[in-house]
Amino acid sequence: MRYPVKLKADGQYIMAWFPDVPGAHTVGDDKEDALSHALDALETVFMYIFGTGEKIPLPSALKRGQTWVEVPPPVAAKVLLHNEMVRQKVRPIDLARKMGIPRQEITRVLNLKHNTKIETTAQALNALGKHLELRIA
Repeated sequence: MRYPVKLKADGQYIMAWFPDVPGAHTVGDDKEDALSHALDALETVFMYIFGTGEKIPLPSALKRGQTWVEVPPPVAAKVLLHNEMVRQKVRPIDLARKMGIPRQEITRVLNLKHNTKIETTAQALNALGKHLELRIA
């Protein structure tokens, strides 16, 4: 899950923003610094969207030479889980019941900052009738 990021020098800083995810923007002292902050900005907006009940915008196709930020696999899996819950109109408590786990545990599963085993996220997707696949590209 790679999100295109745009960079622009603005005096002494480099601004970074994601065209696919409004509100996800940051600055850095140089390109490397801006890109390292960009993932944090992206995840912060994801956490906000989780609370709104809206879908997280997925990344557009990368164009040749375009700069991007890659979302770590555990976060990407949680984004996909969240989007599927929104699509199916499944509340967290409903998913917890389907999985046979306590409500508190599903809260942790849906928290991007919580280190959830990828197997647990895959089980949650299975409870929604979906299957998590990993690929090498």
